[in-house]
Amino acid sequence: MTRSLAFKLTLAFLFVSLVGAVLASVFIQQRTRSEFNRFLFRQDANELVSALTSYYQVSGGWEGCEQVFHDFIARRVKILGAMPSSGQPGFAPGEEFHDLQPPSYRLPFVLANKDGMILYGVPAERIGVQLDVKELRAGIPLEVNGEVVGYLLAGAFGEGRRLPSPEFSFLQQVNQAIFISTLISVAIALLLGSALARTLTRPIRELTNATQVIAQGNLGFQVDIRSRDELGLLASSFNKMSADLAKSNQLRKQMTADIAHDLRTPLSLILGYTEALSDGKLQGNQEIFSVMHKEANHLSHLIDDLRIISLADAGELPLNRQKISPRALLERAEAAFRPQAMQKNISLIVQAAEDLPSVDVDPERMAQVLGNLLSNALRYTPAEGTITLSAVKEAERVILLVSDTGPGIAPEDLPYVFNRFYRADKSRHQTGESGLGLTIAKSLVEAHGGGISVESQPGNGTTFVLWLPLPKQ
Repeated sequence: MTRSLAFKLTLAFLFVSLVGAVLASVFIQQRTRSEFNRFLFRQDANELVSALTSYYQVSGGWEGCEQVFHDFIARRVKILGAMPSSGQPGFAPGEEFHDLQPPSYRLPFVLANKDGMILYGVPAERIGVQLDVKELRAGIPLEVNGEVVGYLLAGAFGEGRRLPSPEFSFLQQVNQAIFISTLISVAIALLLGSALARTLTRPIRELTNATQVIAQGNLGFQVDIRSRDELGLLASSFNKMSADLAKSNQLRKQMTADIAHDLRTPLSLILGYTEALSDGKLQGNQEIFSVMHKEANHLSHLIDDLRIISLADAGELPLNRQKISPRALLERAEAAFRPQAMQKNISLIVQAAEDLPSVDVDPERMAQVLGNLLSNALRYTPAEGTITLSAVKEAERVILLVSDTGPGIAPEDLPYVFNRFYRADKSRHQTGESGLGLTIAKSLVEAHGGGISVESQPGNGTTFVLWLPLPKQ
């Protein structure tokens, strides 16, 4: 059966909280029990030292010393309302620990005389055993009139259960409180874990549904951004991807329509002439053949442009790189377009230092880039205007600029000038241009590892800025 991510996260939170709570509970209980036992031991030991010292002073020896321990146990039993079977405090002659109701209290102590022989201890088999000096050193010396008369040592517990005491009742209550706290902590952790799991998985579920919506063709679908963490960043990235898909799809449709339009016009003209010539409705002459040749060249040019863009997009555009001076690139472009500029009475100026570092580029491709930019500038620069080609070095790159004194580009058109088939001036359909010049320029520059941008203000001309990285030494 498929488990949801929320269910798995909830189980994970429950497991972690349960393990943590149990480990903490066990550690606290063990630590509390250990420290509590030490406290009780010190408390009992202090009381017994005082009782045993007084007994020795009165009796002058240790004969009958077990009565001290019996009386001590009897006092503990009486405190709890538990009495010996005789009904009197203390122990009747011959009465043993197991005669106590409830079961006997186990004293974890051993009494040895000054020579180290055990006089009292549990289990009883230890009585008469001789302790060594190291063991005696760990005990509490019993002194009477400044003389050591015996030792009280920590000993083994006897058989049976330890009789409950007020202190141990308190310890049991503490353990019970720890157990209840553990259960409450686990329950709270389960609730919080479940809520947190749902909070984490909700954006993921929404993203999953959104991908299904997009898969059905509803491009541009957006999801709500509910946080600023990694999930919020994922949602934001998804929204951007969705918007880009919708935009790309729209551009693709527009590009397809533009390609169809640009192909249809010359094809229709060529088909019309060839059909008329074939039917004998029209006699061939040089003018007709020139028009057909011009339209065929336009088709060829459009196909070549599309091929260049496709190769550049795929990263397979071949580049014949060689080192060349930036000024030489600009002078070549200026020489190629000088006749057109003179024909339109436009000044074409090159401004670049001779000592600029060389760039590693394909000269033919860069000539195509500058040619597209100059062709665009000549189209919009009025008579007696100026087009300036300049180059400067900036950090580890060379900047090439193509500036004109034309009417500029409207702010609303500026972000789209490098888009395929985008035409701010719709009349350009009749100019014979494919609408791919700036797109090709951008693709070619980026294929060289550079970049291109445009700066323009209406009435103040336009400047295309392209930069190329300097070759590594």
